[in-house]
Amino acid sequence: MSDRLPDAEELVRVLAEQMQGAIAHEARLVGIHSGGAWIAERLAGMLDGDHPVGSIDVSFYRDDYSRVGLKPTVKRTSLPFEIDGARLVLVDDVLYTGRSVRAALNELFDYGRPASVELAVLIDRGGRELPIEPTYCATRLAIVESGTFVLQRADDGTLTLAVEDAPARSER
Repeated sequence: MSDRLPDAEELVRVLAEQMQGAIAHEARLVGIHSGGAWIAERLAGMLDGDHPVGSIDVSFYRDDYSRVGLKPTVKRTSLPFEIDGARLVLVDDVLYTGRSVRAALNELFDYGRPASVELAVLIDRGGRELPIEPTYCATRLAIVESGTFVLQRADDGTLTLAVEDAPARSER
């Protein structure tokens, strides 16, 4: 990986271009807190069609919950539309092991049975532990296992990327 990170705003535009014309006109966007929720909100305004936005916090559905506990800030899941029979696009900022996506799917199915679920991510960093792949991906970036990509949102809504030290593998 180069020392220079891609521009997060440009990655959102790339993701929107990939999705434009490919997703159902009535697809609902479900962002995984927090970065995926920010991206879903942005995509809804960039894509043709009517794309209601919901958000999901997978904290209680993670398979490592009993080992590492809750994140310090648990967000509320908000799905202001029917899940049964809906075409959904699950949105996340970074795809790594696939465990957050698995947790999100488990939670979504507690609300109903969607007609389909696609996955859109800003960054695929590899390192999958589960057979989960994105339908739409703005970029693929490698990073050392001891690092993690973090999407940040400024007060004016501008998105930026940073790299931080990741918790030890046993703490994730």
